[in-house]
Amino acid sequence: MKIVSAILVILGASLLVFALEAKTLDPYKVLGVERNASQREIQKAFHKLSLQYHPDKNKNKGAQEKFAEINNAYEILSDEEKRKNYDLYGDEKGNPGFNAGNAGDQGGYTYFTSGGPGQSGFSFRPDEWQNKGGSGGSQSFSFSFGGPGGQRSSGFGLDDIFSSFFGGGMGSGMGGGGQSAGFSSSSRSQFESKSAPKSIRAVNSQVYKKEISDKGMAWLILSYTPTMKGTQQFESLIEEVANSLQGALQVGSINCETESSFCKELGIHPRREPKIFVYSYVASNSGSLVEFKGDLAVKSLKTFCQEHLPRFSKRIDLSQFEFASGTGETLPKVMLLSTKKDTPVIWRVLSGLYHNRVAFYDAQVHDVSEPTVRRLGVDALPAIVGWLSNGEKQILKTGISVKDMNSAVQELSALLDSFEKKNKKAASSQAKKTQSESGDKQIPLLGVSNFDALCGETTPVCIIGAFRSSRGKDKLQKILSEVSRIIQI
Repeated sequence: MKIVSAILVILGASLLVFALEAKTLDPYKVLGVERNASQREIQKAFHKLSLQYHPDKNKNKGAQEKFAEINNAYEILSDEEKRKNYDLYGDEKGNPGFNAGNAGDQGGYTYFTSGGPGQSGFSFRPDEWQNKGGSGGSQSFSFSFGGPGGQRSSGFGLDDIFSSFFGGGMGSGMGGGGQSAGFSSSSRSQFESKSAPKSIRAVNSQVYKKEISDKGMAWLILSYTPTMKGTQQFESLIEEVANSLQGALQVGSINCETESSFCKELGIHPRREPKIFVYSYVASNSGSLVEFKGDLAVKSLKTFCQEHLPRFSKRIDLSQFEFASGTGETLPKVMLLSTKKDTPVIWRVLSGLYHNRVAFYDAQVHDVSEPTVRRLGVDALPAIVGWLSNGEKQILKTGISVKDMNSAVQELSALLDSFEKKNKKAASSQAKKTQSESGDKQIPLLGVSNFDALCGETTPVCIIGAFRSSRGKDKLQKILSEVSRIIQI
């Protein structure tokens, strides 16, 4: 009898503790966000906490349980339907029988009602068990554990209560399900994500060849299989970095279960956990995938991405550099003048987007009063100066001011597009002019009527060539024109 009494006392204490904990397991409080928090705010909070308490990173006592709570909370708040149900009923399943209390309603504690006629378990009604406290009033708790095996509808059985105290199940004698404390089924389903990342674009071999391979834009790519643990955490990390570098890189994910041969071809097939890669242009003009092996932290991944952005802009010393005009080159040139010691990220991004279309340069200057800057006609920094393929110089923009990288890339891209069009017109005009000049200086056809005029006594040297076909005529024209040009020089 004493043993039974002791068990009941422990059970009562356990339920009391559980009741007190139920009040704090509000998913909003677990993630530390307001009830009107946006999905972006919820995602950021989840990412930060999940990295902090991840069992692989945090070996402290209670970290595993905390990690499970975080995943449960995110599972509710990241799903609009579950979140709505929780806000209305206090239960993500939308069961009105699971009410989240509020001030003045059962003392603000969670009020559980479950079970029903014919269901076994324990039931404590507000009038049966009261906890005195707080301003002389009473606080009531109600629990009902029903269903097979003595497990309540919300998935927390009696065996779990005792497991949290003793580290093991009570055994079948108390009707427990044998499930130990730690990861609940819902947290495991969140941690062991079975679905593909929802907000990152899926990449297959066609997308890779058409939009990624050697297109000049850096990509952040996640390779995974649906059964791998931690996919949600990797996705959250990638999204946060992509948002901070919006405009500088694109993101994508490759499901190496459905794209197995493609992943093996690229050499990015994950083994035990997802992998992160950056499509980099650092090693050569041709891009390549480089694996990220640093800490799973926003700062580390962001730095890694910045290091692997395109580097197609040539850093120059402005005082020792001169652009040759009219060299016959077809590509226009643009140069960024700024006070930055290194090539700015935005300029590196643009150099990738316009690779093989525009030649990029950049130089560090300290003030517009410098002689080299004044010679270029620049009155404010940062500034972009351009040279058309015919050698004509143009001031594209001075005193550049942007609010963020994404808008800066868009604005400067429009500027470079316009400059490219001007260069095409200039190149076309130059070609027509050259053709016209070449036509004007064609070697005349020698005949009886004009022989004396061309090769008479007044002509010191007369070079005569003969041909048999139109092709021979054109070839002879080029040879004699070049000889004539050399003699004139």
